[in-house]
Amino acid sequence: MIARATDIVVTPMGARFMGQLYPCTVGRGGVVDAGIKREGDGGTPTGIHAIGPILYRPDRIACPVPGAYPIGPGDLWSDAAGDAAYNQLVRAPYRHSHEVLRRADPMYDLVVVTGWNWPVAEAGRGSAIFIHQWRRPGAPTAGCIGFSRENLHRIVRRLAPDSRLVVLPR
Repeated sequence: MIARATDIVVTPMGARFMGQLYPCTVGRGGVVDAGIKREGDGGTPTGIHAIGPILYRPDRIACPVPGAYPIGPGDLWSDAAGDAAYNQLVRAPYRHSHEVLRRADPMYDLVVVTGWNWPVAEAGRGSAIFIHQWRRPGAPTAGCIGFSRENLHRIVRRLAPDSRLVVLPR
């Protein structure tokens, strides 16, 4: 695998992007082989993942880049492996297991959806791997990639159409 300068490459030392190294956090289950990734394991899957849509909270931040999708009060993300809408953006009311995108904390003020098990999801392989703001330095995510608010905004502004998320094995 040859990484491009426009790729976000997650290594044990942090994430390399556009010639810089950014501190980041990964899932509480650590970096896991994509072949064994499962829903709820807290792992960040290895591999090359496309960069998908960018979501943002319009009541908290300005639109970060053209084409970003505003997160509304009823926006949710399905993590119900048995439902047809698994690993998709859904709207409330939604009776199956889900994650609220419009959180009280700032963690999802800016979110990059990656191509892990999306847009076509295989049940049980694990729901979305997002790139989002971390809780604090070193605090693990549920499987996503976390950055400081400042670095997340810097990275999102510099993403290119060919950018990918590359998670290297540990």
